[in-house]
Amino acid sequence: MSEEKNFDQMIDETIRTIHTGEIVEGTVIDVKPDRITLNINYKYDGIITKDEYSNNPNTDLVAEVHEGDTIEAKVLRIQDSEVQLSYKRISEERANRRIEEAFENKEVLNVMVEKITSGGLITTFEGASIFVPASLVSDSYEKNLDKYLGQEIEVVITEFNPRKRRVIGNRRKLMQASRAERAKELLETLQVNDIVEGEVKSVTAFGAFVDLGGVDGLLHISEMSWGRVESPKSLYKAGDKVRVYIKSIEEGKIALSAKFPDENPWEAAREKYQPGTIVTGKVARMTDFGAFIELEPGLDALLHVSQISRKHVKKPSDVLKQGQLIDVKVVDIKEEEKKISLSRRDFEDDLVPDEPAEEAPAVQEAPAEEVVEAPAVEETPAEEAKEESAE
Repeated sequence: MSEEKNFDQMIDETIRTIHTGEIVEGTVIDVKPDRITLNINYKYDGIITKDEYSNNPNTDLVAEVHEGDTIEAKVLRIQDSEVQLSYKRISEERANRRIEEAFENKEVLNVMVEKITSGGLITTFEGASIFVPASLVSDSYEKNLDKYLGQEIEVVITEFNPRKRRVIGNRRKLMQASRAERAKELLETLQVNDIVEGEVKSVTAFGAFVDLGGVDGLLHISEMSWGRVESPKSLYKAGDKVRVYIKSIEEGKIALSAKFPDENPWEAAREKYQPGTIVTGKVARMTDFGAFIELEPGLDALLHVSQISRKHVKKPSDVLKQGQLIDVKVVDIKEEEKKISLSRRDFEDDLVPDEPAEEAPAVQEAPAEEVVEAPAVEETPAEEAKEESAE
């Protein structure tokens, strides 16, 4: 027995010793769908289960690992007949060291989107998980993040705390930096009076912000049309493609205009609307002192309340309707002030008729059957005689 013990001891001395937490290298001797067996030059074989090989439940061990492959793994525990190993943990530790370097150096990492949650994207980098919150996925709000599933994206690490399993990736920061760079390049090429095309990003009460391909410009309500604009939202909505020109560039701020000079209706107004000219216009809006008549898009003229009719008109809405077409005569035109005065005192046929006054109800005569006349009574000779004798 002592000889056998000595022999076993001699065998043990020829085999390496290992400890929990140690990194070992082994050769794959068997692969099954749920586990990998390694020869780690120890008296027991090393086992890597599917869960300890990858966090991806769809991993196909038989397809990814083959006999004869060399794998490094971390010792989890040493049992009586086998050594439990982990491949993913050593990969995660290496990946975390790599992520930490990227965090310190502000380096960009390419990560794979493995899962979509209500809070954002779960991504992996060489086996280590990186969470990208929904607010940090893009430089604009995105309600649906499903399009990122299975995609590779670039992020920078803005928070690194592997002990608390908190590693945060930020894609928005990269997009903002890229946008700022494009904006800088674009600003160097844009010039006043350049005609450009863009996309409406947002619409406010005072105008619309237009993306020109990396830099935003403001299309103010006063520059949207040659005509009167009541509300920018009546003309534009987010996503609309627009053609505008650069009105000014001051300290990186771009002012846009859709009022192209060659489309200015006032350029030919003097020739088209000479005093005495009779034209047809549309009632655009009304005030107490008069009605503004649209002679053509972008060109409104004033029809003063005193010029609406020869009869007294208290206010325009008494006889006119918004959108109504009426004939008017040009009285005066002042190009410099962009004012045209109108009159329609010579035209009364297209006015909204006044409501007819309520007439007093006619006095009805009594029905014929209600007026009863006494029948005439013929006098007899005797009665005539009596009347004569009485006389």
